[in-house]
Amino acid sequence: MTPAAGSAPQSTAEVGLTVLHRRYVPYSHAHYAGNLVDGAYSLGLFGDVATEMCIRTDGDEGLFASYSDVQFRAPVRAGDVLEVSCELVRVGTRSRVMDFEVRVVARGAATADRPGAAEVLAEPVLATTATGTVVVPG
Repeated sequence: MTPAAGSAPQSTAEVGLTVLHRRYVPYSHAHYAGNLVDGAYSLGLFGDVATEMCIRTDGDEGLFASYSDVQFRAPVRAGDVLEVSCELVRVGTRSRVMDFEVRVVARGAATADRPGAAEVLAEPVLATTATGTVVVPG
């Protein structure tokens, strides 16, 4: 049975569902010495994975309501390749609580003779974590 025109589709939100994005951090996003990127960059990526989660589960982009915890654990730098994950940890009638992580999986390793050098890290570095709540139409 399909929903009536204009009505919201049936939610498929289920605890444990995950969404994963990968993103290269361009040098144009460096704001600080050492090619550091501001913490807001990670929060923007969390918004992207949360949006995909809401589209997949509720057929709507949803709206970010709040963060209950944000931890900046390691630097994010221009030239990094990031893995951004979102796991659905609680499903309410209209709210969705998600845990987020940014991990650095590769990092620029430029030298004077190899300005484009980079390396895949043996172990990803956990850079940012958060818990957030989004709301979707009822």
